[in-house]
Amino acid sequence: AEELHERAICIVLSGTGHDGTLGVRAVKGEGGMAMAQEAESAEYDGMPRSAIATGLVDYVLRPADMPEQLIAYAGRVLPRDGSGTIENSPGSEEALKRVLVVLRSRTGHDFSGYKATTLNRRVQRRMAVCRIDSLEDYALHIRRDDDEAEALFRDLLIGVTSFFRDPAVFSALEEKVIPTLVDGRSADSTLRVWIPGCSTGEEAYSIAMLIQERLESQKRFVPVQIFATDIDARSIALARSGAYPASIASDVSDERLVRFFSHGPGGTYRVQKMIRDMIVFSEQDMIKDPPFSRVDLITCRNVLIYMGPELQRKLLPLFHYSLCPDGFLLLGTSESVGDLTDLFKSVDRAAKLYRRMDPGYRPPMARVPVVQVDRLARHKPPQKPIEPTPADLREITEQTMLRGHGTAAALVNERGDILYLHGRTGNYLEPAPGDASMNVLKMARDGLRRDLTAALRKAAVGNTPVSRPSLRVKTNGDFTLVDLTVSPATGAGDAQAETRLFVIMLEASRATPTKGAVSEVSGDTRATEAESCAIDELRQELAAKEEYLQATLEEMESSNEELKSTNEEMQSVNEELQSTNEELETSKEELQSVNEELATVNAELQNRINELTQSNNDMNNLLAGTGIGTIFVDTDMKIQRFTPTVTRLMNLIDTDVGRPVGHLASNLEGYTTLAADTKHVLETLESREAEVRTERGDWYLLRIRPYRTLENVIEGASITFTEITELKRAQAAMQVADAERRLAVVVRDARDAITVRDMNGMLIAWNEGATTLYGWTEDEALTMNAQELVPPAEQKEALETVRRLSAAEVLEPHRACRVTKDGRAIEVWLTATALAHSDGEIYAIATTEREVSSSAKGTDR
Repeated sequence: AEELHERAICIVLSGTGHDGTLGVRAVKGEGGMAMAQEAESAEYDGMPRSAIATGLVDYVLRPADMPEQLIAYAGRVLPRDGSGTIENSPGSEEALKRVLVVLRSRTGHDFSGYKATTLNRRVQRRMAVCRIDSLEDYALHIRRDDDEAEALFRDLLIGVTSFFRDPAVFSALEEKVIPTLVDGRSADSTLRVWIPGCSTGEEAYSIAMLIQERLESQKRFVPVQIFATDIDARSIALARSGAYPASIASDVSDERLVRFFSHGPGGTYRVQKMIRDMIVFSEQDMIKDPPFSRVDLITCRNVLIYMGPELQRKLLPLFHYSLCPDGFLLLGTSESVGDLTDLFKSVDRAAKLYRRMDPGYRPPMARVPVVQVDRLARHKPPQKPIEPTPADLREITEQTMLRGHGTAAALVNERGDILYLHGRTGNYLEPAPGDASMNVLKMARDGLRRDLTAALRKAAVGNTPVSRPSLRVKTNGDFTLVDLTVSPATGAGDAQAETRLFVIMLEASRATPTKGAVSEVSGDTRATEAESCAIDELRQELAAKEEYLQATLEEMESSNEELKSTNEEMQSVNEELQSTNEELETSKEELQSVNEELATVNAELQNRINELTQSNNDMNNLLAGTGIGTIFVDTDMKIQRFTPTVTRLMNLIDTDVGRPVGHLASNLEGYTTLAADTKHVLETLESREAEVRTERGDWYLLRIRPYRTLENVIEGASITFTEITELKRAQAAMQVADAERRLAVVVRDARDAITVRDMNGMLIAWNEGATTLYGWTEDEALTMNAQELVPPAEQKEALETVRRLSAAEVLEPHRACRVTKDGRAIEVWLTATALAHSDGEIYAIATTEREVSSSAKGTDR
């Protein structure tokens, strides 16, 4: 795989165990192709099934179908010129973009930032697998086939990993990083590690083992939280299981195999629970998902090499943000931080181990957080002045006019905006051409505007009334003399504090026009006076203009000062907003990191909840299926849970959970020490057993054992009731059978003639003593009727004996006469007994007969 890369081909055939699985991963990791034999066609299906279970096999075929597919694939992927790249046709680039768009829409992940060479190799390999020659045709194919998008996604994600990969790198971690992170850390400070692109979890478990070894060597306890993330859901599922093939023994030392692994089915190894609990596995796309924060170590090995330079420049500042001050970053042997040497300093160049530096500025992030508007509430813009009501405006205007005795007036603000009009102002104000405006400076007629502007400005600056008498205002083609007064408004109350108001009062001037005033003066005198008047008017006009210019200059200077002040204020506000925005960005990034962490932990908890639910379901079904009644109690002997079967023995209902076991009423006969026996087990940790009987006559084997957790902690006791009724019946039957066998031996060896006949008189048992006494063999006798042994004269008496025995009457032993095989009549001492079933029904009669000797004849015995 390392030598041939995408030209490598792996074929897994029949065999046992997991051989070939790591080879498939290595070949696929370099972009090669993998075939596996159909498990059904393999004599030994262990190797093919293990390879297929990785999800990396391209073809699952019978061996007879492999050559054709192999030749077809090689003809497309392995051209003679060895180019191995997608054709550089004019439409190939656009076709590749369409492929990536489909891939993003189907999987939710964007690969446009990956290196073009990587994309070309993986896409060409999929084209060869699908037997498609042109990239345009493949773009159409992936759009139509949902499975093909998933297959290409898998090809782009293939990661080659193993336990303690690159031993020199892990040696550097063990010597230069782990002691720095562990030693001196307080017990309430969590050691946090992030492993983006964790693949199937080998690297995460390797780092967890290094940390655990350091903690044990220092005899310290430090909380450890390792976040291992990847965008491949299948890899995350494999990592969570913690189960690996036996071939990992070549990467993990024997000591670590014993300490951190347990044996699983099929020769596999499973990571111990204490190591698995240190790691949280979760799906995460580090390109678009929020990063983790306050991390002490990030290991991102052999992930950046597949990404383009632009994407790398975005991710490295992201890692810088995630790390704590002086945190460590570990990259792959072919990766580096590039020109970002102001963010990271090298700790070990060979191992590509770096340490975070503070550059003194905020590096650009991979994403721009959205600023939350509500967080800017403390930077509110100046509120709009509270406008006075119409009644207030009228009162303000009238009070000011009373002081100035004006006839026509306008209430305005500092800008000249009209708020209220009083009297007839048409001779002095008219709407200006263009857009409608209610500004008094724009509406002032000719001859009034200039003096009005200057007066309003002077009144605003000095906050005193300003008068301009005898202004010549053009009105309807003629000029009218007008007295102008601009006075600060009075009676504005609270509104005046927010907005300064002014009253402009206009009144016809009482001055007499100068032209034609003295008609009787001589012509020369009139001319001289006219010239004098004209000069005075010019002087007045010039003085007014100078005053106007001076007011304008003052206004401009004041405006400039205000603008400068406003500009400085705006700059200050802008700097504050920038600072606030940076704080908000930092807060948003931290919240995103916390949210991602919570989502990751939640996903892991949900996965464990599902596992726990499945385990509970399995346990409940197992206990219900076995029919074993079980009660679980805690160390205080209070009931924690019980199975339905036990309710037939104990009076239990759901609400009894939490009650002491000694308070329960049982249906057991003669057993009243359940609480005492349970207490004894909890105190001594010695199991107890007893056979108990219910009131219904059923028998159970009672066992009380300590309840041990996986950590070997005693948390109570388990009480089980296993029904043994059939066993007890079998034991009783065996005892009866043993007794019968012993009796049979006695009967067989007895010297007396012992016979058994059914209720029809047919002989069903005949011992050796009967053969000796009567002469018939057992085979001959079992075909005879018992009446054949009785002489005709005693037939009636013999039948009466049978009748009395059938009526369950007990008969005393007595003399009787019998006939032998050779026809002799002999006298015997007869003992007859009725045989009955357990229900009392008589089914046979047993007799014991002994010949009466000649010496005993005539006497009773």
